[in-house]
Amino acid sequence: MSSKEEIVMVMRVLKTDTDGQLIIERVMYTKRYSLILDKERCVGCEICETVCPREAIKTIKPVRIKDSGLRRPNIDIDEKKCNYCGVCNAICPFGALSLVINGIKTVPVTEKESFPQLIHQVDIDEAKCPIDCDLCAEACPFNLINVRVDEVSGKVKVDVDREYCPTCRLCEVKCPYDAINVRKIINGFIKINKDKCPQGCRDCVDVCPVPNVLNISADGKVEVDEYCCIYCGVCKIVCPVDEALEIQRTSIHHTNIHSGAWNKALEKLTSTKNMAKELHSKIALKARESVKRRFS
Repeated sequence: MSSKEEIVMVMRVLKTDTDGQLIIERVMYTKRYSLILDKERCVGCEICETVCPREAIKTIKPVRIKDSGLRRPNIDIDEKKCNYCGVCNAICPFGALSLVINGIKTVPVTEKESFPQLIHQVDIDEAKCPIDCDLCAEACPFNLINVRVDEVSGKVKVDVDREYCPTCRLCEVKCPYDAINVRKIINGFIKINKDKCPQGCRDCVDVCPVPNVLNISADGKVEVDEYCCIYCGVCKIVCPVDEALEIQRTSIHHTNIHSGAWNKALEKLTSTKNMAKELHSKIALKARESVKRRFS
């Protein structure tokens, strides 16, 4: 028996697809790798597919069912191609993917410093929050905010599950007390080509995970309010007309990293030009830090 045949015999590849989860696994004698997609959190945005180095992830466009609206795209993962590197886990702004090795959640590419961590920055000045206000919790489309009164201090505490927050800024917009400041993970722009946008079509509006970013204007065409847009791109995926909707990501808020793998991923997610901007910014920062150390 060849060594290759022996390896096949001691390894099992599994795939479990339910209404709530998609789980692929690689089971060996000493290790069990599990990649778990939480379908409730996934919006089908294609970001994970864009950066997957093994092309193991595919976005499946939804099929419209008459009189039932348009569902969001689905994500499928090829259990035979995936090498459990954790890139998809690291890049998902919604925290919809998790990687478990021998029962422990982990992200190998960030642990090896070949990939950065996204920064989910939500700053809250709880001193400004009145006891009877929970507008931020009501506004959050992902149900990630809990407002409570601390039993000991009697003061308001605002808990945000930042791991899953895509930083849409709706909580910031709805807060009348200027208590919340959110920095977006992804910056960019959306452009609607009114000449090509089909009148009355609302596919992009139906699938957008953030309320009121996309709306139908008086002329029956789509209009966009970008302040709360997270530039996930699901609108572009479902748009039925080429070039009717353009989306471009320009930057991503992440921890510092020096990695060729990340540079390639950033280029795919944004553009060659924007990737080059980040590299030049890193070089300039490194030079400033070097000068500072020299004269300190």
